[in-house]
Amino acid sequence: MNLDAKIPEGPIEQKWTNAKFNYKLVNPANKRKYSVIVVGSGLAGSGAAATLGELGYNVKCFCYQDSPRRAHSIAAQGGINAAKNYQNDGDSVYRLFYDTVKGGDFRSREANVYRLAEVSSNIIDQCVAQGVPFAREYGGMLANRSFGGAQVSRTFYARGQTGQQLLLGAYHSLSRQIGLGQVKMYNRHEMLDVVLVDGVAKGIITRNMVTGKIDRWAADAVVLATGGYSTVFFLSTNAAGCNVTAAWRAYRRGAGFANPCYTQIHPTCIPQEGEHQSKLTLMSESLRNDGRVWVPKTREMAEKVRNGEILPSDVPEDERDYYLERKYPSFGNLAPRDISSRAAKEACDDGRGIAPTGFGVFLDFADAINRLGREVIEERYGNLFDMYENIMGVNAYEQPMQIYPAPHYTMGGLWVDYNLETTIPGLFAMGECNFSDHGANRLGASALMQGLADGYFVAPYVLGNYLGSNIPVGKAGKIDINDPAFEEAENAVKEKIEKMLSIKGNCSPRSIHIELGKIMLDKCGMARDDAGLKEAIEQIKALREKFWTDLKLPGGADELNIELERAGRVADHLEFAELMCRDALERSESCGGHFRVESQTEDGEAVRQDDVFSNATVWEFKGLDQEPAKHVENLVFDYVKPGVRSYK
Repeated sequence: MNLDAKIPEGPIEQKWTNAKFNYKLVNPANKRKYSVIVVGSGLAGSGAAATLGELGYNVKCFCYQDSPRRAHSIAAQGGINAAKNYQNDGDSVYRLFYDTVKGGDFRSREANVYRLAEVSSNIIDQCVAQGVPFAREYGGMLANRSFGGAQVSRTFYARGQTGQQLLLGAYHSLSRQIGLGQVKMYNRHEMLDVVLVDGVAKGIITRNMVTGKIDRWAADAVVLATGGYSTVFFLSTNAAGCNVTAAWRAYRRGAGFANPCYTQIHPTCIPQEGEHQSKLTLMSESLRNDGRVWVPKTREMAEKVRNGEILPSDVPEDERDYYLERKYPSFGNLAPRDISSRAAKEACDDGRGIAPTGFGVFLDFADAINRLGREVIEERYGNLFDMYENIMGVNAYEQPMQIYPAPHYTMGGLWVDYNLETTIPGLFAMGECNFSDHGANRLGASALMQGLADGYFVAPYVLGNYLGSNIPVGKAGKIDINDPAFEEAENAVKEKIEKMLSIKGNCSPRSIHIELGKIMLDKCGMARDDAGLKEAIEQIKALREKFWTDLKLPGGADELNIELERAGRVADHLEFAELMCRDALERSESCGGHFRVESQTEDGEAVRQDDVFSNATVWEFKGLDQEPAKHVENLVFDYVKPGVRSYK
């Protein structure tokens, strides 16, 4: 497997400029001869489809939702980072680059991260021009707030619904191109395979989720913008429909999968209530700007809170442990997500959790309300407080919120080079489904930044370069869907569907998914160790055997069949989960969201092993019955030298 990152020459400040100048161009009159498939309609997918359509390419965009507006980008709450330095507080492109590399625990590729920081300012200008209603200060200037892992205010926001407003902006641009005929939109179509003709991506196979029809689609290039894989844990902040299927099918066709063990547990989510839930609810990290995180200092007081013997607001101040402020005074409640999550787990493991289950801590706004007034807090976070009260039945203006970490984002994904091209020529991965920008831990408000950077500002250059360099104009748009490669891929998809329907066992796909989630959260969640990961791999193999021998599916293939959809995704999760645990087992260091119990200091801080693991681990599929091949891309740090990642 060739892992040439194709990083441009020159100083880091000039790499993207040099790359754009040296990229091959496609004549405007020739663009309409080329076709591109975009899978996914979130910020990266909608942005890429709209931008490529605007340039004149023929674009087909696919999503499994009933509308592009239902993509999970809509659920993002807190904000989007950009190095505008409107607050004049010392921010810059270089500082955003530095914070992102450090926040990722020195496990990301410097060149990609610098490009992300460099184009971040363009994103804000683009979105304002689209009419995205970012919050503004009294004088009309765009407002900013702080997020974890930074000591400057660089996060732009629209109350607690930033993702929704950004996605509506992208959808507006996408809809314009659909109306002009440059983009053809296929809702309720799920991608089930990538088609390779002579080793090059030339199309996809989809299932119409309403009729069950299997279709072939051809294009000169394929873009995957299909999000992350947090639903491998079953319960996560992701929508229940989010899945690893598109990325995993690409992996099975030869795309390298990088760092699958890098998963992010978000510190501020509503605690799990019971077995009946299908997902967990995020409470935006932006709340930590004004909320203070605490637990009782003693187990006895925590038990009184859990039993309802005392209201949280009545716990005396000297009985409270503001543990983030105590442990990390420089960053306090805005410590990065991985550190904040482990600190919450540590407090609950000590018996001081305050939720009925014992797994919960407080996020308290009393000080902020006393200092600023309720109206200010309501203006900043009103929709989040309303959502919390609807779910928990508690007024968070009067009593602290209960929060606990939950699976949220995945930094691992398909390996891509600087041009966002996977190890399969012609197959590109953008947004959360690639691995490139966040290392072992993503800073808050950087997911929206990456999705829009990839879609709006990177995709048009790298796709044009690929098409101009590899596909002569005379051959553009002339892929034959009757090629044997399309037939083979379609037959493989149909065989898998028929196999699942023919089992006729006793277990629903949901029940197996719940079992998998418990294994993953217990053995490959916030804390991992050698014995637990080895045990998890064996348990996953057994669960996969159970799936293929005892699965029960109602209905048939040629109709609307939600259980069949779920079964296909669970089947892929069962394969992917083993790779994720294997990757976590191989990486015996602690870094970012990957915390190995064996690799920590006496006071529980993560210990990296830069001499061994300063790399990206990339896995190559060799067959279900064979171990995957391991490759590494060594990471070079010329600008941000790895050091102790201290937020104290």
